[in-house]
Amino acid sequence: MFPAPAGWSGPASCRRQRSPGPPRTAGDRCRRQSPARLAHPRHRGDHPARRDGPHRSCPGPAPGRRQSNEIRAFRPPLDSVDLTSTVITADALHTQHAHGTYLRERGAHYIAQDDANHPGPFDRVRRLPWREITLDHRDRTRAHHRLEIRRLKTTAFAHLHYYPDARQVLQVVRRGKDFTSGKLTIERVYLITNLPPGAVTGAQLADWIRGRWKIGNLPHHVRDRTFREEDSKIHAGQLPRIMAGLRNLAIGVHRQDGHTNIAAALRHTAHD
Repeated sequence: MFPAPAGWSGPASCRRQRSPGPPRTAGDRCRRQSPARLAHPRHRGDHPARRDGPHRSCPGPAPGRRQSNEIRAFRPPLDSVDLTSTVITADALHTQHAHGTYLRERGAHYIAQDDANHPGPFDRVRRLPWREITLDHRDRTRAHHRLEIRRLKTTAFAHLHYYPDARQVLQVVRRGKDFTSGKLTIERVYLITNLPPGAVTGAQLADWIRGRWKIGNLPHHVRDRTFREEDSKIHAGQLPRIMAGLRNLAIGVHRQDGHTNIAAALRHTAHD
């Protein structure tokens, strides 16, 4: 029940209003703090992300600061490297027409992951008659208390308008079993490449794809299991990023020293 505004002369029953409760979103917080700001052009809309600029009472990036974008960071590391006849693998974030065009102009080949970020082409790829396509490669590995079986199929594709010179579509089916929990998993991944059919073997394609996954997963596995990064109590400001950099530095130093078991290397370092 809210107090009656100054000059209100209506009955008490008309003054009864339902409490709106706590603000649910950042935009609600802005409006609760000052309803008069709704008329400001910066605050027209339901979410502060739609305003033209940050306001001191609303969440948002500080003035003059740009948010980091991994897409923008794709080209600079490659500009100084000779990419002729190399094969570049990337995750779905970099399945961009501009990235593919850049790689082809530099004389490189690509293997890019396709997913629901491009719903139309992804649906076409997913609905191909994969059951009728011959298996190109199969491998089986056991590591980290886990058994994994990977199956690779490839097929030629006439045209994918959102990625230049696409020649083949790949399907990788990964089945895994965790011996600790007994959990079974299955995952289907689709990739596209400009490599023509028969240019390389299925085993070579599987090795490149697995190499990319290994690069991405190995540091995260060590940081999660060995350094117990998720249990860290550091959450404020830039400190989490700094600590992640220090963990990566420690992992890199140990691997350069020839250690393959980072947990054993940390125990050895702690005892020395």
